[in-house]
Amino acid sequence: MSYEIPEPYVWDDSFRTTYDNIDTEHKAIFVCIFNCAKDPKSAALITKLYDVTADHFTDEEGMMVKAKYEDVTNHKQIHKDFLAKIKSLKAPLDDASLAWAKQWLVGHIKGIDFKYKGKL
Repeated sequence: MSYEIPEPYVWDDSFRTTYDNIDTEHKAIFVCIFNCAKDPKSAALITKLYDVTADHFTDEEGMMVKAKYEDVTNHKQIHKDFLAKIKSLKAPLDDASLAWAKQWLVGHIKGIDFKYKGKL
């Protein structure tokens, strides 16, 4: 399923998961992708995106494990695949890579993360 990409590319309440720490981390990922779009020639910004996202995934997965969330294994694999793709990106980022990252985050939050609302 495809979700509308916000323009400007910023987090808003439609992405709220009800977990403040996760929402704060999602906001940070939005900022990283936004910054990559502003300066697609910056390898440092791609690294920052990777690091912020990896830290978030660790926190989120920890919450899932602690809550015995039923889809944690699949969710972890989705995270792993996204990180591998981000790791493979090189500066300068092209429009297709930026569009993919934007769509992935929006779709992941609204299509995948929303499934754990009230379960963690």
